[in-house]
Amino acid sequence: MASGTRLVFITGASSGIGQALAARYVSAGWRVALVARRVTDMRQWAMAQGWPAEQWAVYEADVRHEAAVAAAAQACLQSQGLPDVVVANAGISVGVDLSLAEDLPVLRDLMDTNVIGLAATFQPFIEPMKRRGHGILVGMASVAAIRGMPGHAGYCAAKAAVVQMCETLRGELRGHGIRVVTLAPGYIDTPMTRPNTYPMPFLMKAEDFADEAFRAIERGVRWRVIPWPMAVVTTLLRWLPRWFFDAVAGSQQHRKKQRRT
Repeated sequence: MASGTRLVFITGASSGIGQALAARYVSAGWRVALVARRVTDMRQWAMAQGWPAEQWAVYEADVRHEAAVAAAAQACLQSQGLPDVVVANAGISVGVDLSLAEDLPVLRDLMDTNVIGLAATFQPFIEPMKRRGHGILVGMASVAAIRGMPGHAGYCAAKAAVVQMCETLRGELRGHGIRVVTLAPGYIDTPMTRPNTYPMPFLMKAEDFADEAFRAIERGVRWRVIPWPMAVVTTLLRWLPRWFFDAVAGSQQHRKKQRRT
């Protein structure tokens, strides 16, 4: 398929990583199907880029609502066709205190957005991709998936679920020509990370992340931590003995994620 006709479907496209990925794909000649809650803002931003009208379309959906995501997917299939790449990027990050009853709905919101939202994004495209015999599904995880950190119980758990879900799909879809790519961003400069009050080592611009992510997706890699220095850190974290990690994590109370107010 010629590069000018290739199509990528991206959720959470109205800001941050999703918006940067959209711009990167358009610059490479792809058509883009952009899913966002703030659909008016998304359309205004896309028009401001000066992209040809036939190269992009915007669909409104909150990934917490499976019916809305399914409707956006069907609209994409009918108007633009079956995507070559589907990026389940939509996600939220907020602190959770499991000792507080009022934070349990926050935990549910994290799971609905980051985990169920990913499944709802992939689901409409899996069978059509199987019939076609190729396609790429991209799950946006996080380095937070590697180990549990104070104040991040919900986010760490949700992103760990994303990693395992993508790994499961990779095995299930291997014989159908569908590749599953798991991306694990470190600290990326986006509206989601800017409220953080703790140090964010190796902080990366969203545009630079999108450039590396685009290349990784094109190669169909199974797993990629971006940026690479954070990959070294996560490798070390993964292999730390539990007793040592517990001691280190317990000393990091100052790095707690801010709770929703």
